[in-house]
Amino acid sequence: MRVTILGCGTATGVPMIGCDCAVCTSNNPRNRRTRSSITVEREGRSFLIDTSPDLWAQATAVGLKRVDAVLFTHAHADHLHGIDELRSFNFINKGARIPCYGNAEVLERIREGFGYLFQASQTNPYAKPNIELHQIDEQSFELFGREIVPLPVEHGPFSVLGFRFDRFAYVTDVSGIPAATRERLLGLDLLVLGALRYVPHAKHFSVGQALEVIEDIKPARAVLTHTSHKIDYDDISLPAGVELAYDGMVIDL
Repeated sequence: MRVTILGCGTATGVPMIGCDCAVCTSNNPRNRRTRSSITVEREGRSFLIDTSPDLWAQATAVGLKRVDAVLFTHAHADHLHGIDELRSFNFINKGARIPCYGNAEVLERIREGFGYLFQASQTNPYAKPNIELHQIDEQSFELFGREIVPLPVEHGPFSVLGFRFDRFAYVTDVSGIPAATRERLLGLDLLVLGALRYVPHAKHFSVGQALEVIEDIKPARAVLTHTSHKIDYDDISLPAGVELAYDGMVIDL
């Protein structure tokens, strides 16, 4: 299995528009963070988690050429609004429809905000993405012959999803983990977990809170993602086995 961090930034991205702080003006390319998204490749299939507004830049940066399915964590703009870029993958896959999986809120937001995707108004078959929507909840489901485990977590007042593939789990926008989800996070080789900044936030784990979760569930390796311009790649100290994500990071399991 190969995990590629397409983007590891928060909703504003880093650098943030109009900001001249040390991180936003840093010369370290790892301090440049597009909006959070990953791909998971296993057994010849490529799963995209979220369609970031930066999907075009992310895909071209890492040479992403295949998307067999999309899993959505939630309906916020920084995780959804790049959905139109899926049409390029339809073209690559000779028009094959891309299955997209999300909870009821995600599917409703796609239908309302991107209604043109479902209207027979274009003569060019590649003028818009060709997708099919599948509603999921907290139950595990099978995709291409392998189990995918949804991981319900709290994102402030919202209930959103992370996902587990075998011994890897991805949980990005999170402020709390219910007990039942904690049990689904045990026995991991890799956990990619959101950590917005050092100071607590109502809808996101801080670095300290994320480290507490990591210490509790004890994955073999942990990577912090969805970070803001308050975190400097050049000035962070993390425990052994924990590291900071960067755009384009590749992890083989």
